[in-house]
Amino acid sequence: MVDKNYYMYVLLTADNTLYTGFTDNVQRRLATHAAGKGAKYTRPASRHPLKLLYDEVFTSKSDALKAEARFKKLPRQKKVKYLMAHGVTDFTPLS
Repeated sequence: MVDKNYYMYVLLTADNTLYTGFTDNVQRRLATHAAGKGAKYTRPASRHPLKLLYDEVFTSKSDALKAEARFKKLPRQKKVKYLMAHGVTDFTPLS
């Protein structure tokens, strides 16, 4: 059996909001979002371009989903604090 990694990731939208999701392939998922075919939240043109701020690897889908759920429940200030603690320093949206 091949071990598979799963990821919790955070995108910064052009309108300066944070979007969190999970996937087994971050680059493929980012491309899906960028093509306007990802989550309903990231589809509007006003949210593009999207910027990948952070991704974290997990060895199980369950752990990645739990991390995503925990992160989504945080207020923005705590999300930013978490991201900064994990090395994210540039919160400037792409234009």
